[in-house]
Amino acid sequence: MAKIAVIDARKDLADILNRAAYGKERVVLTRRGKDVAAIVPMDDLAILEAIEDHMDITESQKILERVQRGSEGTLSLEEVKAKYRAGKRRAKAGKGKQ
Repeated sequence: MAKIAVIDARKDLADILNRAAYGKERVVLTRRGKDVAAIVPMDDLAILEAIEDHMDITESQKILERVQRGSEGTLSLEEVKAKYRAGKRRAKAGKGKQ
């Protein structure tokens, strides 16, 4: 896996994109010696997104099981809206005290 400074990547972007798209290479972009981002082939991105989707589904199933067992409660949309509004009011009131 190649590492390239962002400043150098600016002038070689077309080449870096071709390396990822056609050469299936992963390229890490660095800033001040630290990794900050990566350019990856689309196939790699699709795999990452599929993994994320699987993790989300697994977590959702666990939450649903807890709700069905009664060990975790739920809120209606109206209850969520009311909590959100109350939180915004508290935040506004807190700013006024500063």
